Amino acid sequence: MGKTITEKIFDAHVRDRPFPGVTVLSLDVVLCHEITTPTAIADLVWRGKDRVFDADRIKAVIDHVTPSKDSKSATQAKIMREWARRHHIRDFFDVGSNGVCHALFPEKGFIRPGYTVIMGDSHTCTHGAFGAFAAGVGTTDLEVGILKGVCAFREPRTIRVNITGQKPAGVYAKDVILEIIRRLTVNGATDRVLEFRGAVVDALSMEERMTLSNMAVEAGATSGLCMPDAVTVAYLWPHIKAEFPDQAAALVSYERWRSDDDAAYESTMEIDVSALVPLATVGYKPDQVKAASELTAVRIDQVYIGSCTNGRISDLREAARVTKGHRLAEGVRGIICPATPQVFRDAMREGLLEVFMDAGYCVTNPTCGACLGMSNGVLAEGEVCASTTNRNFNGRMGKGGMVHLMSPATAAASGITGHITDPREFLT
Repeated sequence: MGKTITEKIFDAHVRDRPFPGVTVLSLDVVLCHEITTPTAIADLVWRGKDRVFDADRIKAVIDHVTPSKDSKSATQAKIMREWARRHHIRDFFDVGSNGVCHALFPEKGFIRPGYTVIMGDSHTCTHGAFGAFAAGVGTTDLEVGILKGVCAFREPRTIRVNITGQKPAGVYAKDVILEIIRRLTVNGATDRVLEFRGAVVDALSMEERMTLSNMAVEAGATSGLCMPDAVTVAYLWPHIKAEFPDQAAALVSYERWRSDDDAAYESTMEIDVSALVPLATVGYKPDQVKAASELTAVRIDQVYIGSCTNGRISDLREAARVTKGHRLAEGVRGIICPATPQVFRDAMREGLLEVFMDAGYCVTNPTCGACLGMSNGVLAEGEVCASTTNRNFNGRMGKGGMVHLMSPATAAASGITGHITDPREFLT
């Protein structure tokens, strides 16, 4: 019997199997940010175990509230800075070099096929786009990971999601993952791995694959993986070219991290996207999804384009394509948040930021702040946001605010009209 990619990664990283169904894995990378890591650091110090298992395999960033907005967030950042300095953590990204963690770390080449990755952040599953097993963990697991370089997981069970057909114009990876979540529900993949397969996935860019994997957790999944292929190699090539004679050799090496043809899956979901339309969430759960064209009565107060889901350069290009030549509707404010400094530079060089500013948008530094209602775009009670983020929980972007999740193109179109809008009327 063949094995899934997750089973192969587990077998290659097993450190121990202390109980039936539980595997302790050695970790390739431990990622850290200033919201969850300071608590782990403080506990390690309190226990007299202020150590790291391998400074080169720990990557850290201040990204959720940056620059600091008050004394509390400044203290969290200070703890991170001092810890990184104390343990000679070279890959630490502070104000000026920092970006949204799940965009910055892949951009830096820190994630590779076959890796095991943890972080104290639920959207760590983003990195599964590279054919890595990547999972968000709690503070205790993060603490053990920092100290020992290991983490315990249940034995993986995988749901295969076959995505086929021809993705229509105006439909994006965000629409595809919203449709998957709608069908699975928010609990449908709990304690499972989602393995995204099919011709549609093969044709996606790495940035689009990261959007898919990023929201696997919204269906309850531990991780969401794509198979490494030539697209993966091309994205990583600037970081791996010293390891291989050419991209073909790299592809041969990474192909061992692909599921076998006869691998066994717990279940298989078939999705033909040929008739898919632009989507948006309603209510307070990411599986509450409707066609954007059905929601034209929903007025908005704010547009937010950014986040670890849709703040990359390809996302800004699509939003700018819709926005160019238009202005935000009266009474609508818009926020553009490039996910990394490199995305900011690229968007500035390509003239995208000028397009947005001409339309009346505010452009901010890279930060996660608005996504979880901490800074840079918090909603007031009763306000409505067309957002490219990943969660629409009650109060997510501010107490009493309503968040509608959608693609960058749909968000941009909604900003022009002042209500949720199918972007295809602006893409003809």
